[in-house]
Amino acid sequence: MLIIGCGYIGRALGARRLLAGDAVSGVVFTLESSLQLRKIGINPLALDLDQGVEQLPLEGEDRIFYLAPPPDAGVRDNRMGLFLGALRKQRRTPRIVYVSTTGVYGDCRGELVDENRPVQATTDRARRRLDAELKLMEWGLQGEGELVILRVAGIYGPGRLPLARLRQGLPMIRESEAPWSNRIHADDLVTVCEAAMERGGDGEIYNVSDGTPGNMAEYYNLVADLAGLRRPPVISRAEAQTELPATMLSYLKESRRIDNRKMIHDLGVTLKYPTLREGLPASLPRS
Repeated sequence: MLIIGCGYIGRALGARRLLAGDAVSGVVFTLESSLQLRKIGINPLALDLDQGVEQLPLEGEDRIFYLAPPPDAGVRDNRMGLFLGALRKQRRTPRIVYVSTTGVYGDCRGELVDENRPVQATTDRARRRLDAELKLMEWGLQGEGELVILRVAGIYGPGRLPLARLRQGLPMIRESEAPWSNRIHADDLVTVCEAAMERGGDGEIYNVSDGTPGNMAEYYNLVADLAGLRRPPVISRAEAQTELPATMLSYLKESRRIDNRKMIHDLGVTLKYPTLREGLPASLPRS
């Protein structure tokens, strides 16, 4: 089993598959990350996917999790193109699980969104993910392997909470103006990745969230309350245009409620943390 982009989720996935008896290799960017993989028993390869894709250990790999992000700029994921080119040269026909984002749906004005919703990526970040999806779909349609796409909501878990932001006292838009947002606990995402590899339909797309959409401001307030921190100062949507960073503003401009019923039914997943009320306490640092 090969995990390309073996970071936060990849390490958790790899560790779980090691316990199941699989041999796991992980591709990372830095030597430091490579050492982290080696410590937990994952065979590491430090590699720049933009330059050395020909060094990917594809021989004998029939199960590949692609978790690597696209490049930081532009609207295309040329990194994915290079990867698929390497597969073709080595005549590999693996089964790939690709971790994408629900951001490809764009702003849905708070509507419930299932996998039949037309994509409408409005940020370059989401356009790059959509470009990767399209490249993979073309690869799959050519009969070069099997493909499952996971469109994943916001990931939270240990080490992935906005605690630093809360400690800095940075503001957040008031609840009455905040958009709908969606989350998935890291442990549950790992479970979904495993299920997608084992039971996901070839060519299928699955929304990945806990199925309990919430308000973005409510999320920050709940984290603050559970962590014993002050809630963020409240500002209006108009004030946010000058007081919040561009990345946060891009999230605030999109509102959707993700429907996860296909994931639950078709992949047979039982979530450990179906709401933030269960997942956040398990994610806070232990005192």
